[in-house]
Amino acid sequence: MSYKVFFVEDEIITREGIRDNVDWQANGFEYCGEAADGEMALPLLRAIQPDVLITDIKMPFMDGLQLSKIVRERMPWVKIIILSGHDEFEYAQEAIGLGVTDYLLKPVTVHKLHNVLQKLTLQLDQERKEQARLIKLQEQMEENQATLRERLLFKLVVGAVSPTEAIEKGQILGLDFIARYYLVVILKFELGDRTEQYDYDEFQRVQKIVIQLAERNPDIFVLKRDWGDLILMIKGSTSEYLEEERDLLLEEIRQAVAKTRYQVTIGVGTSKKRVADIYQSFVEALVNMQSPAGESKSGLNQAVERAELLKVDKSAVENYLRCGVKDGFSEFFNAYIRPLGETALKSNLIKNYIFVDVVLATAKLVNDLGGDVDNVIPELNSIEMTMSNIKTIDQLQEQAYKILSSALAYRDSQPNGQYRNLIRQAREYIEHHYTNPELSLNEVAAQANLSASHFSVVFSQETHQTFKEYLTEIRIKKAKELLRMTALRSADIAYQVGYNDPHYFSSVFKKNTGLSPMEFRSQM
Repeated sequence: MSYKVFFVEDEIITREGIRDNVDWQANGFEYCGEAADGEMALPLLRAIQPDVLITDIKMPFMDGLQLSKIVRERMPWVKIIILSGHDEFEYAQEAIGLGVTDYLLKPVTVHKLHNVLQKLTLQLDQERKEQARLIKLQEQMEENQATLRERLLFKLVVGAVSPTEAIEKGQILGLDFIARYYLVVILKFELGDRTEQYDYDEFQRVQKIVIQLAERNPDIFVLKRDWGDLILMIKGSTSEYLEEERDLLLEEIRQAVAKTRYQVTIGVGTSKKRVADIYQSFVEALVNMQSPAGESKSGLNQAVERAELLKVDKSAVENYLRCGVKDGFSEFFNAYIRPLGETALKSNLIKNYIFVDVVLATAKLVNDLGGDVDNVIPELNSIEMTMSNIKTIDQLQEQAYKILSSALAYRDSQPNGQYRNLIRQAREYIEHHYTNPELSLNEVAAQANLSASHFSVVFSQETHQTFKEYLTEIRIKKAKELLRMTALRSADIAYQVGYNDPHYFSSVFKKNTGLSPMEFRSQM
């Protein structure tokens, strides 16, 4: 590839002699223009944008040094060669100060100019290669940034990253997550007529149109998933603003998609006040998207579904992930999930809610342990497809086992993994002996064959609670059951859950629930 050179010289004989006698092409250059002085040269230089400027110093109207100064400011990439008939130090000094590439004394021979041009060619070639390398690196960095942004957004919507980490990493990646309200929308695109031939390029164009509509609003973050769905996270100062922006955008999307062969299925979550609750809006959107279009449910059916959802023990999955073993999966599934199975399979809402709860609890554990969620649970990237394929209770069990066992294997591969079974045994011991008022840290530590101090540290690391906090949680949970399910007096309940002093029990109960035992019971 040749480089463009421009020549400025007021002496016409010198200008024509150099122009006609130098073999520009052989040295990798194209002679692209000339001028008699700096003032005449400037507009031509701006139009031609040369790579090299050769200029005399002594010229009327605007000399070579003045021209070089302007060119250096406006076109800093141009290499400048100064020609001078004066061997004076101040000229050379000023030329060096301007950053000229070379300074040649007249008379300039063709041979000398050829040597300078050859060196310039090597320099320009190297700079061009370096520029191409920098452009490639910049493109790679932008691609990496885009990948990191997508990963962070996905971890955010599935609850696999803490609010602090999300906000801090978001700022580094140019994502501002700080707001008062958040809302998640999921979009799924399918051919209106599934008998028609699928066209990948057409599908990409439809997605691109929707992404452009969404990204016009800086408060909307777009996440493109591998299976073709789009996840939109909307932030704003009020829930009314979120709902208004959501409705306007979804109407635009419907109109845009309606002009194609595709149709869009939309799942919408409700607005949430905290970053940590964004995943709840995602769960709602994911579950709602699975409801058949136009499906109408009676008030009775909705009430039944709400009642069944209340039976889902959200802590059961988390407890199993932190303290369970792979061999105990069947026991866990039969105790907490199978009883809901028949109802769940009749309702997409409940079935999907259960499955999403399993997936997101698993993602949270892996993230807490410092793992890469995408690598440990690749099923997370196809959660929507997996959900739609679950038709029987056995399929639900199979998919739940696949995901949970991967997380358990990762958990046990981490440092301190050897303590998992010991902590599980300790928790089982506590749950069987919490009614004993004398139950102590030393007694439980002895069951785990650890010293009390060592056991205390390990227990806190594994359960994120102190021994006392865990024991109190077990006792208060049982007390709440007895207050709801029996007519026992508060004092009798205190004795049954391991407290010798009813007044102390009432104090602990209120501290943990915000209500006295009698106030809690009166809520019924």
